[in-house]
Amino acid sequence: MALERLRSLARMAASFVHSRWCLRFRSRAQLEAWQRRQLQRFLREVLPRAPRFHDLAGTPLEQLPHMDKPLLMAQFAACNTRGIELQPALDVALRAEQSRDFAPLLGEFTVGLSSGTSGHRGVFLVSAEERERWAGTLLAHTLPRTLLRHLLPWQAPLRIAFFLRANSRLYTTLASRRIDFAFHDLLLGVDAALPTLERQQPDVLVAPATVLRGLAEAKLAGRLRIAPRHLVSVAEVLEPADADLIEQAFGRRPAQIYQASEGFLGYSCEQGNLHLNESHLHIEAEWLDAEQRRFQPVITDFSRTTQTIVRYRLNDVLRLAPQPCPCGRVERTIEAIEGRADEVLWLPALDGGELRPLYPDLVRRALTTAAAEIREWSIRQQGMTWQLGLLADDPERQRPAIEQALGSLFEQQRVRPAQLQFGPWQAPETGAKRRRLLLEQRPQEPACTS
Repeated sequence: MALERLRSLARMAASFVHSRWCLRFRSRAQLEAWQRRQLQRFLREVLPRAPRFHDLAGTPLEQLPHMDKPLLMAQFAACNTRGIELQPALDVALRAEQSRDFAPLLGEFTVGLSSGTSGHRGVFLVSAEERERWAGTLLAHTLPRTLLRHLLPWQAPLRIAFFLRANSRLYTTLASRRIDFAFHDLLLGVDAALPTLERQQPDVLVAPATVLRGLAEAKLAGRLRIAPRHLVSVAEVLEPADADLIEQAFGRRPAQIYQASEGFLGYSCEQGNLHLNESHLHIEAEWLDAEQRRFQPVITDFSRTTQTIVRYRLNDVLRLAPQPCPCGRVERTIEAIEGRADEVLWLPALDGGELRPLYPDLVRRALTTAAAEIREWSIRQQGMTWQLGLLADDPERQRPAIEQALGSLFEQQRVRPAQLQFGPWQAPETGAKRRRLLLEQRPQEPACTS
């Protein structure tokens, strides 16, 4: 047992060193050459072991079929290399969700359950070696230089506090003699974690943006006395207003990890900018606008060997930064994770043409600049009706400013104005992700005229 633990730590350390210092590319061409070599190995050695791809051996990546979460679940056994069926994996994941004991494995494999934000809950499989590689890669890309000394045996261990809806062996792999890892269950709420946080005094605080904001409010109110040296936002869109409040409370602006059940997708560099994890992923852009700034990513993870993620279309909307990052990394820089595809709202063009998209960032900016006194808000679109939920001391007083701001947005985007209906804001269930925007039904397409 001790020998296996030593091997595990060695693999994690090797992954850390390789990701932090070896995978630094001097040019985009050098990165793409690395990707080609890794893809060739993956397509030749790993992919044919999954039944779905038996007959596609030797097929170039661009000719392989796309996949998404519903297809991955429908063909679960065919899309993994170990012949694991969906039902046994789902049983393990659901038992863990219900018991809140996330230690059990399916054989050697970690089984996780995604949050189902897209409307489909996904099951993911990760082997022991993949867990170790992931842990090393994550630490390599997210730990600032000032905290690296805690990994040395003669220093105090690095203390990490981690808030998520569900724990996983994937995360607890980080725990060791050098890392004091504490998981906080979001289902218990923020207040329940305050005493434990004060006892641990974490160096690193990792949580969804809304939880970081709740902890920031607790600190500003004098109910929480911690001084983390690094903050990381995960699982939700980090809005500028939240980032400002978190920085006000803790004196540090939060970094971001772009992580999903499909893989480790991106990370913040030392400049605070979000980079795609292109040293481990091949990412195709499905452009959503003529300027080629916004896109849905289609990912192929050539570092995974158990569950095949090949030309997998994510439901996220990303916006590319217009300029390269000053940090010098050649991996693409993301200006914002705007949200999910079903958070893009649609209205008919003024000229009677096709429906036009209103991207989440545009709508958020209009709302937040219109009424600073709004504490929470949401919009649900049903056809031409936008149902707005507001949380404020006097919501009625905010209505004129919101109506004016959204009216200006409709005019700028040259779309027919939506019918606005106002009501109280509904808080999400404990542990659920915040969703400001939700497209429930598009308006009818304008009739074609000849």
